[in-house]
Amino acid sequence: MKIAKNIVKTRIDFVREHFGEAGWAKVLQALPPDDQKELKGIIAGVGWFPFEMGARLDAAIVQVLGQGKAEVFEAIGANSARENLQSVHRPFLAPGHPQKFLEKADSIYKYYYDTGHRTYEPVSDREGILVTHDAETFSAVDCLTVIGWYKEALRMCGASTVEMREEECRAKGAPCCRYRVRWTMPG
Repeated sequence: MKIAKNIVKTRIDFVREHFGEAGWAKVLQALPPDDQKELKGIIAGVGWFPFEMGARLDAAIVQVLGQGKAEVFEAIGANSARENLQSVHRPFLAPGHPQKFLEKADSIYKYYYDTGHRTYEPVSDREGILVTHDAETFSAVDCLTVIGWYKEALRMCGASTVEMREEECRAKGAPCCRYRVRWTMPG
């Protein structure tokens, strides 16, 4: 399985923004030489990276900068949503209509991953279930970036309070990754 270049790029940008070039240098040093070479000069653009390399980058970020806490990836996911949905993926946004945005989950998924798919099932006007199916590879920290990404994206669609939790996770032995999302709207 491969992940989009922009996933890797937003992780690197997050590290640089929050931990500086010295933080990025430490993360880079914690990676195998081949990964270091591949990631040193990464710039924006279209392309794909092996999921495994992204997983090694994630592990290095947790180890070097996250003090062993994977929760930093929810913040990375939110940062990715802001970067991508304010630019190249702006057409996905549905201001004032979180349900319409969530209905695009499978189309959005295909921009970030090359195998598998994601479904969305509304439960009520302000609640629904996102499920990732058939992804060849997976990791618990990647699921945290998904949570951070969708929470921020829903805020960008006008939701005020967003709660999202993973009910099932392939990285923990479940057959799929299943997320329950709830939100409120202002007024």
